[in-house]
Amino acid sequence: MKEQPSPIRETDDEARKLARVLLRSARHAALAVIDPETGFPLASRVLVATDIDGTPIILVSKLSAHTRALARDARASLLTGEPGKGDPLAYPRLTTQCLAEPVERGHAFYERIRTRFLARHTKAKLYIDFPDFLFFRLKPELASLNGGFGRAYQLGENDLVIQSAANEEIAAGAAEAVRDLVERHPDVAETLARRLNAPESASWRICGIDSSGFDLISGDFLLRYEFETLAEEADHICSNISKIAYSIP
Repeated sequence: MKEQPSPIRETDDEARKLARVLLRSARHAALAVIDPETGFPLASRVLVATDIDGTPIILVSKLSAHTRALARDARASLLTGEPGKGDPLAYPRLTTQCLAEPVERGHAFYERIRTRFLARHTKAKLYIDFPDFLFFRLKPELASLNGGFGRAYQLGENDLVIQSAANEEIAAGAAEAVRDLVERHPDVAETLARRLNAPESASWRICGIDSSGFDLISGDFLLRYEFETLAEEADHICSNISKIAYSIP
């Protein structure tokens, strides 16, 4: 019997960029874990943000079934990518296989993750500090990208996570750098939204930066922009943002 050609394409830079955008622009996702009682997959919906290196982070209650499952088995799968009008299968989506790492109060990353999560999900302030809530970092191991019909790719951790020695330094100066940028250019977020053809919405704001790009948010809309090359410091990121917003098209 003649062998069928593999449906998996060779992973290229375009596929990597699409996968990163699908992961980093998600406000929520489907999370699948392994039920310790039955061994069956257990799926639920979770809010998603990203750490400074692009690793997905979730906030969950210790009382939920998926949290108890992750405490027993750290393996999880995250499905991101929003369908639009028409056939939902015609739109790109990313399935990321992860290992869940708990981040509770007192953890070295806790305050940073809390700040980044709240910047994207302001309403979570109502419950984020409840004693039964904790964060997980979902460390990507493997990923399957479906970019639409006939566009399937396999990716690894290095295709998704930002590999930069400047991550920690950028994290430390991110909030101050964005405040300074907005003070100098109060209309920067709205200008970026127009430049990047974002959906019409009320007020846009920058809700996150990292060495690979930045995030804009307005209500239910979240827009991720990826730089061509990694930035080396927070001021460099804001300089890139200014150029994108105010350079002559």
